[in-house]
Amino acid sequence: MMTEVSRAGLVSLIGKTNVGKSTLLNNLIESKISITSRKPQTTRQRLLGIKTIGKKQIVFVDTPGFHKGQKRKLNKLMNKVSLSSIDGVDVVLFVVDPLGFSEVDQYLLNQVPKDAPNIILVINKIDKVKRKSNLMPFIETISKKFNFSEVIPISALKKQNIPVLEKEIISRLPRGEHLFPGDQISDCSERFLVSEIIREKCISRVGDELPYRLTVVTESFKEEKSIVNIDANIFVEKNSQKGILIGQQGKKLKSIGIASRIDLETFLNKKVMLRLWVKVKKDWTNDNNAIHSLGLKIV
Repeated sequence: MMTEVSRAGLVSLIGKTNVGKSTLLNNLIESKISITSRKPQTTRQRLLGIKTIGKKQIVFVDTPGFHKGQKRKLNKLMNKVSLSSIDGVDVVLFVVDPLGFSEVDQYLLNQVPKDAPNIILVINKIDKVKRKSNLMPFIETISKKFNFSEVIPISALKKQNIPVLEKEIISRLPRGEHLFPGDQISDCSERFLVSEIIREKCISRVGDELPYRLTVVTESFKEEKSIVNIDANIFVEKNSQKGILIGQQGKKLKSIGIASRIDLETFLNKKVMLRLWVKVKKDWTNDNNAIHSLGLKIV
């Protein structure tokens, strides 16, 4: 009987904003570590998602979606992180959607070395394509732009073809010892994931602009035998934004707290006492010192 060979490698997910990288990551590792939203650049910093199957370990690197034309320092830093994820990995998942290959897609593709091995084109959101016959011309057009190792159409949301993609990734992992313990699914701290869960609930309850002007910091995380006490600050840039987030008679903030607590109790498998405060840190998304002081490790 042949002994199973130990394999482990880094797999980067790159793509423009809103192509579904975070949803794909969550489904690949079968656990939610990356928050999702229809709003661009929801993911702000590099996240590692880890999946161990026997002697095979895949370490996924999820990064902010690339967004051209951004002028604020926070967005520029996120774009820098996105591009840096191509270097030093074993496999790259180049994620696009089938509704059109954009200028941003082409810009990102131009950053990938022409001789780079193991670049898999992942066409996400195929569930949104009404006529599947339209997929082939799309695939043929993109395939002419780069010598992809493989092309795999998927739907991260519907979990279509996820096992096929996983099998292809595993076949390209180099031999080597595992990089993390077998039961670890992320390199993120509990405090970070708590902040992200709360931020996700904020994003889903505000307009189009405010999500890019808010961040969440978990100030206190005290775990007792049967309950976890959490204090978190939600930072915005203006008093007017603070008012929007709190809502009339505090109703919006209360809604954020209730929804966050439900997810936090599932995540932590304990009762949660959650206290939220909204604070103003003027123009923080355009200030490198403020970005770092709020715990955003994106450079």
